[in-house]
Amino acid sequence: MTGVSPWAQVRRRLRVQGPTAARILVIALLCWQAALWAGADQPPVFAAIVPLLCLRGDSASSLTALLLRILGVMAGVALGVTVVSLFRPSTLVLAVVMGLALLCGTVVSSGTTLNVQVAVTSLLVFANPSPDAYGVARLWENALGGAVTAVLGPVLWPRDPRREAATLARECAAGLAESLVRSTRAIGSPDAASANRASAQAEADRLRRYGAQARAAETAMRFNPLRRRHRAEVAELGDRIDRAVQAVPHLLALAAEVEFFSVRDGPTPALSRARTGLLPVAEAAGRALEAVLAGRDPREDTGVARAGLARYAESDTEPMAVVLRRPFTRILDLCDGSGNR
Repeated sequence: MTGVSPWAQVRRRLRVQGPTAARILVIALLCWQAALWAGADQPPVFAAIVPLLCLRGDSASSLTALLLRILGVMAGVALGVTVVSLFRPSTLVLAVVMGLALLCGTVVSSGTTLNVQVAVTSLLVFANPSPDAYGVARLWENALGGAVTAVLGPVLWPRDPRREAATLARECAAGLAESLVRSTRAIGSPDAASANRASAQAEADRLRRYGAQARAAETAMRFNPLRRRHRAEVAELGDRIDRAVQAVPHLLALAAEVEFFSVRDGPTPALSRARTGLLPVAEAAGRALEAVLAGRDPREDTGVARAGLARYAESDTEPMAVVLRRPFTRILDLCDGSGNR
């Protein structure tokens, strides 16, 4: 993302995170108002805190966080009120409360992350001048806030997984095409080849993240009642992005071989011929990948690329030329496999 202005980055983050922030704001206000309607005689901050802490990018994660928070609050209130009714506050009692709360947090958890809500709630009860009243308020306000959040979270400005997956597919296509051309242009230049290998690794990491994000978007469809009609389309986009991710090892192999030969031999006639012969191949292969990720037939572009590879193979039969051709051949095989599915 080099060359992007700070303001452009801010706008991009607002587009991505703005809907989630708006959901949290609106649902928090509704939780607060619902608690006032239900008879809260103190500012119902606990109800408003629920969406702030529990709403995530997708409904599945939000519902899990919501359930764990409510269970943690219930366990923390029970533990805090019990201990305060039996013992006076002291360092030893605090140690007992914290130890028991953290032990409960290992049970009331997602299995991968400790639920510290039990400890937080028990300590707040422990420190409150009126622990019984505080505990009751915290329980019913969290329960009410959780109910409002669970109902409105999935339907208020939900994610659009289809749009997300389509954007990821376009960015994958652009990144692969650019990396192939950049690697080819670096042939014969040691400095450019070394810099290109680092860029190729960064691009590979980005593509793998895109693959994970595409599958997360597909999973989010299960908990999004307003978007379920797009499940097949999102699944298809995810399959295309998976194919782009399968090209990553070949992209890295090309960058590594270009660096090896360029650093070892420097500018030579053989490497100059390779750069000239393979540049049209890289451009055509990039177009083929773009076609695959857009759902179009890539065979016209793969045919152009294979013809270019054949011409280069006739002009140079040395082992170096064979090694440089191999990543392109495997990427084209991936593209043709997509077209024949």
